[in-house]
Amino acid sequence: MLIQFPKDIRIYIACGHTDMRKQIDGLAAMVQTNFHLDPFQRALFLFCGRKRDRMKALYWEGDGFLLLYKRLESGSYRWPRTSEDVREITSQQYRWLLEGLSIDQKKAIKKVKNKRIV
Repeated sequence: MLIQFPKDIRIYIACGHTDMRKQIDGLAAMVQTNFHLDPFQRALFLFCGRKRDRMKALYWEGDGFLLLYKRLESGSYRWPRTSEDVREITSQQYRWLLEGLSIDQKKAIKKVKNKRIV
């Protein structure tokens, strides 16, 4: 799913597995009720099945929802299986995920925020 989305888009990943039989209405309801987020915001919501070889993405385009589905022919996604329900990720983490890498790279240089000198 290397589709170009707007630069200012927020990306949310549903940790754990999702029932891949859910379609637009079911996934939008999950975003709203389970994650307490607005499915109509400028955001991409990512979901993965139990086998971790299929991914769905939900995106509101302003006039309707776009539902993207991808099935890997070999391999699997390194999907987080933590207890968190939903997690916001960066565009870099999104690229890592699509390349088969973990979104939590241990050797990646982390950005430093709010540091003071002296």
